[in-house]
Amino acid sequence: MRKLAVLLIALLGLALLIGGCGDDDDADDSATSGRASMDMQAPAATPGFREQAPAREQDTGGATNADRKEVITGQVEITSADPIDAAGKVTAEVTALQGRVDSRTERPGTGDSDPSARLTVRIPAEHTDAFIAGLGDIGEVTEVSTNRDDVTMQWQDLDARISALQASVDRLRVLMAEATNTADLLAAEQALSSRQADLDSLTAQKRLLDDQIALSTLTIEISSTHTDSDDGPTNFWDGIVSGWNSLVDWLKDAVVFLGKAVPWLGFVAVIGAVVWVIVWLVRRPRRAQVAASPGASTTANSTAQSGAADVGTTGKATAATGESSADDGSGDDKTEQP
Repeated sequence: MRKLAVLLIALLGLALLIGGCGDDDDADDSATSGRASMDMQAPAATPGFREQAPAREQDTGGATNADRKEVITGQVEITSADPIDAAGKVTAEVTALQGRVDSRTERPGTGDSDPSARLTVRIPAEHTDAFIAGLGDIGEVTEVSTNRDDVTMQWQDLDARISALQASVDRLRVLMAEATNTADLLAAEQALSSRQADLDSLTAQKRLLDDQIALSTLTIEISSTHTDSDDGPTNFWDGIVSGWNSLVDWLKDAVVFLGKAVPWLGFVAVIGAVVWVIVWLVRRPRRAQVAASPGASTTANSTAQSGAADVGTTGKATAATGESSADDGSGDDKTEQP
């Protein structure tokens, strides 16, 4: 009996276990089928999303490029056998493109320098690249440098401020027309004057910016292809010729220097003569005063005469002393003889 009960319990547990496994398999099958259905639905929505995203980006990008505002500047260097003629050809090209030449400088060749030209031209922005490419037909393009500055934000800011100020000016004019007393009229007129000045200033800035956007600015340097050799003489004769040329150049420089020095020498001579005359005029009254005083001359003569007398007296005394000494000597000699 007990064994039968245990057997029944075991069979019941086995039945419950088998039922649970079947439910799990059904749940797994349902989950799998659900995921499969989602996977089948997802591809239907994904292509539509992927097709729309590039379309929006393309539209946005096209609008951005259309509204982009750029200021183009650049510098081009050209070498040509005749820079002056090349400058004329560049000017003709600019005129053909409805541009303008803001500045043009030409330097014809001399003995010490080669010919050259410099131009600052304004070209329609859309023709800038084609114009630079066409310069190769005029001469050899040795260097090209261009710069594109994005001024879209600046242009939009000016445009928005101008629109706001224009609306404010229009409202103030309406208020002035509807003013019922003098105080309101004066206040509206003062505000209108200030707003109108700001509007004119912003309009001028935008006009200048529009000109810079519409026309690119290019600086073109045209130089000669002729270059002098920096090598020195290679033989004896060339050395003689080079030395002779150096001597001639030195003599020319010396003559020029002397020519420049002559005016300075004349100026120094004039200054020296003026100084000598001033010194002579200063000393002249003193000499005249000394020559004109009689007391001084008499005193000088007396002093000279007394000096001469003293000298004579002293000489005579010395001579007398010598004679007396001689007499004494002779007496002594006589006495000593036997």
